[in-house]
Amino acid sequence: MRKYMYPGIVLLLLMSVTSIAQTPVDLGLKAGLSVPNLTSGSSGNPVSQGYGSRLGPDAAAHVEFHLSKVFSLQPQLEYASQGGKKNGAQAFTVPPEMAPRFPPGQAPPYLYANYDSKARLNYLILPVLAKYYFTQGKRWLPYIAAGPFVSFLLHAENVTSGTSMIYLDPQQTQPAGADPQSFDKKENITGELHRFNTGVSGHVGIGYKLSGGSLIFEAGGNYGLINIQKNSANGKNNTGALVLHAGYQFRL
Repeated sequence: MRKYMYPGIVLLLLMSVTSIAQTPVDLGLKAGLSVPNLTSGSSGNPVSQGYGSRLGPDAAAHVEFHLSKVFSLQPQLEYASQGGKKNGAQAFTVPPEMAPRFPPGQAPPYLYANYDSKARLNYLILPVLAKYYFTQGKRWLPYIAAGPFVSFLLHAENVTSGTSMIYLDPQQTQPAGADPQSFDKKENITGELHRFNTGVSGHVGIGYKLSGGSLIFEAGGNYGLINIQKNSANGKNNTGALVLHAGYQFRL
């Protein structure tokens, strides 16, 4: 039985590849704005909580295989800004330079201060989207697309600024020193995060037909399913972003 099964599977794969290769194909380029945030879920670690959205660039190139008049498959390669920001009171782990202030083995798990911080994470994302066109008008082409993605972390940094007293408690009633400390610092945190992630991505959009192709306008988002931190002392966060794109696509 197996000797007939394997050639049959190979034949089906070849037929599928041949069928896709014969479909109309569009190439698209788009760019826009990412509004990312880091969610912490039910994590009780204060270091990973309290993030708000920041702004960053987002750009992508896609290839669209039209399997029918209303349905297509669209893999794309996307440069995506992720991360988040905090302003004001927040927790942080005890830095190595402050550890000698405490008796051996008695350093608190977290310290607290008032300053600004931004986590800037840059990813290369590869989504594979199923795309459905609601209508095939003469000019306007509304559609929806969704699917899974895999991603690779290119670079990550944490940028902090401000001056503040440091405290032992979140209520900021127990100073850890007599003088305010500067938080002006830029730190490469790429090695502290997982390089690979996976998640879901999607958007709604509309195309406007031109003589040689079409303009496209899209609004959507993405969400990573894997906690990004390697060390649980830094908390547990998931990436996610609202994404706005404008671009142009044309038939190959």
